[in-house]
Amino acid sequence: MTTNTNSLFKLVGLVLLIVGLGLAYWGFQLSGSIQSELTEVITGAETDKVMQFYIGSAVCCIAGLYLIFKR
Repeated sequence: MTTNTNSLFKLVGLVLLIVGLGLAYWGFQLSGSIQSELTEVITGAETDKVMQFYIGSAVCCIAGLYLIFKR
């Protein structure tokens, strides 16, 4: 029974890791848009949408790695 649960945690962790990497890539692509670059020039900071993608990516990657390497 624990083997199936452990495998399920590893599978969910792998999915979260892939989603996190996808969000990081999507946020990176979004940061290169004209609107984002104009906002960065004016305010000196990334747009809120880009930051949400980066934060979501970090949370997914950390949770995914935790579930993969959890014993």
